[in-house]
Amino acid sequence: MLTFIRSVLAAAGAAAAFAALAAPAAAQTPLPLADWQYSTGEVLAPLAGPLPEWRITLGAGAMLRPDYEGARRYQGEPSFIADIRYRDLAFASDGEGIGVNLLHGPGYRAGIAISYDLGRDQHDDPHLKGLGNIGAAPEPKLFAQYFLLPFVLTADLRKGLGGHEGLIGDLGAYVPLPILKGGFLFLGPTVTFADSRYMRSYFGVDDAQAAASGLPRFSADGGLKSTGLGATAVYFLDKHWLLLGDAAYERLLGSAAASPITETRSQFTIDFNIAYKF
Repeated sequence: MLTFIRSVLAAAGAAAAFAALAAPAAAQTPLPLADWQYSTGEVLAPLAGPLPEWRITLGAGAMLRPDYEGARRYQGEPSFIADIRYRDLAFASDGEGIGVNLLHGPGYRAGIAISYDLGRDQHDDPHLKGLGNIGAAPEPKLFAQYFLLPFVLTADLRKGLGGHEGLIGDLGAYVPLPILKGGFLFLGPTVTFADSRYMRSYFGVDDAQAAASGLPRFSADGGLKSTGLGATAVYFLDKHWLLLGDAAYERLLGSAAASPITETRSQFTIDFNIAYKF
């Protein structure tokens, strides 16, 4: 156990020293990714001491993801990384949105942000035909992260302004682990819950949608939406260039699992990116 704790501390310290972060584009869009994967390692950065005034990370890669939550079909698409941070006070990130850390220090951060949800297009998959579109929408967000050895604990709550117009939140945790010299693995679970308005938007079928799609009418209730497991790997080629990969598994629950829109309750996503840290 002592060896494990030392390994975790070493990984946390190294991750903090490099201030590793990175999330693919499509932040907060319904994906199997765990919410904490959009800001991996960021809460650990102040543990290494005072942060530089500015931290900028840019990158690109590729992603494989389901056509929509619950889809059998998958599609490949490009992914992008754009992350700008001012000390540990403010950030503009494709992963986290635009926000401010109202509380911050070594091993903890909490604040407010504006993230976004890209919605859903009925042309994304043949199974969605007749269901109509869910519009893209900004999502004001409250978030908190805390490093409690050996885990980073995370929580967030988001509200759609347009689009689904519902509430959705996540509880998660991850542990930093060394895997190679210059390489780190962040691994942990997540659980997602949503209110009835969100669930009706993404998983409900009303009378008009049933007539247009041929699917049975379905009234979705709020509650647990899904649980899952995420893994993010970071490998530093040097002090500027880094390789990043994410993988995640999600299991839909409750109304999300029972909906006739859902073709499969289990799904995954993977991505690989190369980035440059200024």
